[in-house]
Amino acid sequence: MNLAQLRNAEIVHFSNAQLDSLLDEVGSSMQGLGGDVALDRLNQYGPNAIDVTRKMHPIFQFLALFLSPLPLLLIALSVISFVTGGVTGALVIAVMVFLSTGLAFLQEYKSNKAAEKLRQLVSIKVTVLREGVEQDISLSAVVPGDLIKLSAGDLIPADLRVLSANDLFVNQSSLTGEAMPVEKIVNGSNNVKSPFELPNICFMGSHVVSGLGVGVVVHTASQTMFGQLAKDIVSTKKTSSFDKGIKQFIWLMIKFMAVMVPAVFLINGFIKGDWMEALLFATAVAVGLTPEMLPMLVTINLAKGAIAMSRKRVIVKRLNSIQNLGAMDVLCTDKTGTLTQDEIILERYVDIAGNEDEGVLEYAYLNSHYQSGLKNLLDVAVLKHVDVHHKLHQAASFQKLDEIPFDFQRRRMSVIVKQNEELQILVCKGAVEEITSCCSNVRLNGKVQALTSELQAQQESLFADLSSDGFRVIAVAIREIPSDHANLNNHYTVADERDLTLVGYVAFLDPPKDSAKPAIAELRALGVKVKILTGDNELVTRKICSEVGISVEQVLVGSQIDGMSDEELVALAERVSVFARMSPQQKARVIQGLQSKGHVVGYLGDGINDGPGLKAADVSISVDTAVDIAKESADIILLEKNLLILKEGVLEGRKVFGNIMKYIKMSASSNFGNMFSMVGASALLPFLPMAPVQILLNNLLYDFSQTAVPTDNVDEEYLMEPRTWDVGHIARYIFCIGPISSIFDYATFGLLWFVMRVNSVGDATLFQTGWFVESLLSQTLIVHIIRTGKIPLIQSRSSFPLLLTTVAISLVGVILPFSHLANALQMSPLPAIYWYGLIPILLCYFALTQLVKSILVKRFGLM
Repeated sequence: MNLAQLRNAEIVHFSNAQLDSLLDEVGSSMQGLGGDVALDRLNQYGPNAIDVTRKMHPIFQFLALFLSPLPLLLIALSVISFVTGGVTGALVIAVMVFLSTGLAFLQEYKSNKAAEKLRQLVSIKVTVLREGVEQDISLSAVVPGDLIKLSAGDLIPADLRVLSANDLFVNQSSLTGEAMPVEKIVNGSNNVKSPFELPNICFMGSHVVSGLGVGVVVHTASQTMFGQLAKDIVSTKKTSSFDKGIKQFIWLMIKFMAVMVPAVFLINGFIKGDWMEALLFATAVAVGLTPEMLPMLVTINLAKGAIAMSRKRVIVKRLNSIQNLGAMDVLCTDKTGTLTQDEIILERYVDIAGNEDEGVLEYAYLNSHYQSGLKNLLDVAVLKHVDVHHKLHQAASFQKLDEIPFDFQRRRMSVIVKQNEELQILVCKGAVEEITSCCSNVRLNGKVQALTSELQAQQESLFADLSSDGFRVIAVAIREIPSDHANLNNHYTVADERDLTLVGYVAFLDPPKDSAKPAIAELRALGVKVKILTGDNELVTRKICSEVGISVEQVLVGSQIDGMSDEELVALAERVSVFARMSPQQKARVIQGLQSKGHVVGYLGDGINDGPGLKAADVSISVDTAVDIAKESADIILLEKNLLILKEGVLEGRKVFGNIMKYIKMSASSNFGNMFSMVGASALLPFLPMAPVQILLNNLLYDFSQTAVPTDNVDEEYLMEPRTWDVGHIARYIFCIGPISSIFDYATFGLLWFVMRVNSVGDATLFQTGWFVESLLSQTLIVHIIRTGKIPLIQSRSSFPLLLTTVAISLVGVILPFSHLANALQMSPLPAIYWYGLIPILLCYFALTQLVKSILVKRFGLM
């Protein structure tokens, strides 16, 4: 029997064991564990946590960064340079590799540590029974033998054997792929084909959809079925369009190298006859064309964005999601708590004639007080009427007999209470349509009468009036059951919710937030359309949305969506802003329809029913007060459910993307121009246009100047629209801007060759020094033009760190030919005539680049 079979047999054993023997085996009791025992077991078994990312020692993390295409390519070039005698060149390449990789590792290590601290702010709690007392503890503190209380919305924290269950339904899709929830009961079964079919075992990684239960922990952490699966399966991480674009760009540059480097090698070899020198030069050219700092700059940008967002009360769980947040052009969200204050007030309790009725409030209170599931905001508002509690329990002594929990299909829940020995009362509370469908009678003016069509019309009219005034309306109905007709063992099911008597409505008000309207207007100004996907009725939704500035010309409801084809839904989803009466699957379908039209969709959800939407969205957003399953599914977590905070996150995401694109545009266009210069110079000159060591030093200094790009300011105009990866725009930029630098390289060649008469092999060092300085100054300073769509330094200024690094590197380039390092770097001092010629060349280069850039921006927009 292999390990998997042993594991399955053990789970089956726990399923079939008698309760007493099971508790003995796991060392527990119906009172739960003692505190000292729990602490000992935590030390014995370790934290109840599974890290599927497999934490590596920092040394191995550092070494792993060398296994990507760019570092491997540079290491190979360094080896070639060393073997062919270019020790200095090999050393410079090695420094570049370790500088880029080391900085990337340092930033990633720091960002991971910071992210870990931020994640600790988002705690997942589990309700356990220890020494007979309920406690809320961290999920990681759960140990074998703990008794866990389960209710709707809870994550299953470990592998559990169910001890008691009341309509307990669990979603196991993360383990089995089966979307439909399965019912969990106390008794086991031998007629199963898989451990996941065991009816009295709940598995870690699943979550409670509805109902209540208690279970005893049999396995935690890596010993759970989920933990074993996590070890056995290599999960594939979802790749964003930005990640794909980065890879495409890297391979594009490698393809350029694959063509141009051999060409440079062959041209120099055949024309100059020194094949070893040609190989060293081609190697240096290859290094110059490699965007080796790109991984580091991407990491720094994302980490800087995450830290900036954390200061604005936005926690980033997955770094790559920052760019998707900036690219988002549609935000789908629920109404409650986002547009409204999430502070429900019970305003009215009326019969179907609209008259205030204390009896309606009393029955609503009994339902909310005696239910043991997840109490929502409506229940909390009802329970604030403590005067009703005193009145009810002074007049009679109620005893709870049973409960029929809430679920999202029925949208109602019932409690059964005993008022005296002769009478039991089923009190049902929920959505108006769902309650009235179960009613055959109505109580009006203290009398019970049949629910006629006239009374039906009357209650519907009242419901419509209350809803149109912005009230959230809940119906309350009862069924009186004589004790001699009561169910066996007082066990009730959904089938008992029949022949009810409608007693009236309780109406709640959740007023719009003061910040909702300006936040939606600001998101709209940023190019983000806000669409409301809510399970609430269309009348309330229409009222609230109209008050906060969302178009309600057309409202789609879930029943309409079910009758639509995908094509019809997609066409409407782009135009309609409000969707009401939506099920979780319908929300996900709308999101997928929007994505099919090229939209980047964000979804903000905090409830049990938001799981499918969070999973479908490009960027999933939740809040710290959300249920566990929503927080676990989210890429980004808001510490406050406020769209104004989300707006700040959108802006930060666009800043991150903008600064990454600056480096890509600068390095790509510069490298493309250098290719033309290298090929032409190799063919025309009797010597190398630049010494290999100079090419490497040039690249090293330029890359150092770009390390401050993540600190740069981003123009306000750039932030006003969603930004997505566009390879075509980058290619256009490369082909338009790149050749400009080559033009002025040739102008520099002309200055050196014809004006300064540096045209013999003996003058090669001076020629190479001249091009080194011009190349370094031009590509270092051009950043101030490429970084903005405006006029640089006048309409848009770079950050001080970027200005400082570019000026500093430029000064280093000017000083080097006159320094003690000149001989080692094969340089010689440049005469005054060179500087007189260089200044107009650089000015003309900057002016032409600004002109072409302005034409591109006017024709194709910002990128």
